[in-house]
Amino acid sequence: MSITRVAIVEDQLQTRTMLASLIGGSSYFECVAAYGHSNEAIRQIPTLDVDVVLMDIHMPGEQSGIECVKVLKKICPNLPFVMCTSLEDADNIFNALQAGAVGYITKSTPPDKILEAIADAKNGGAPMNSQIARKVINYFFVLQQVPENKELNKLSVREQEILQLLSKGYRYKEIAANLFVSIETVRKHIHNIYEKLQVSSRTDAINKVYPTK
Repeated sequence: MSITRVAIVEDQLQTRTMLASLIGGSSYFECVAAYGHSNEAIRQIPTLDVDVVLMDIHMPGEQSGIECVKVLKKICPNLPFVMCTSLEDADNIFNALQAGAVGYITKSTPPDKILEAIADAKNGGAPMNSQIARKVINYFFVLQQVPENKELNKLSVREQEILQLLSKGYRYKEIAANLFVSIETVRKHIHNIYEKLQVSSRTDAINKVYPTK
């Protein structure tokens, strides 16, 4: 089995050190570089012989990890990037995948599963846990079911998901359970939906975006 060479882009020193130790401590993996800033990663990664990049989203400076992936994919189109972050919201997931990431895992992922995700990415897979995968499926369901319109485009991916569920008669508690978020988070998103659509009720919001429902 060949050695998988990994670069890490993570601004938190403790997490960066932990990931480097995990990767370096395995017989089949090697940590070739670890960067704490996206600008440094953009300069150096194209010069490396590396198989997979683990990328955080929150980074210091002007460029997030997602923007860093977007830049590096133009330079290294065949290099697989796996997001390793504490963020699990739909917007960050889909922005990362759209930027060119092939996988999305959380920092709470068990160490052995992190190594499996890296190996999977190297071998052409798309590593992500079941909750992330479900959000991907829900997103594509929304795209398939809802015709594009200007009102819908005012909303974020998560807000579109929630409005779609509202239109199907889901209650706040059911939406929260379906999307793995709190009821308070659902309420905040619905408040934002009303503001963006300039409406004051669930019925008005649904009728404005889905006039045929």
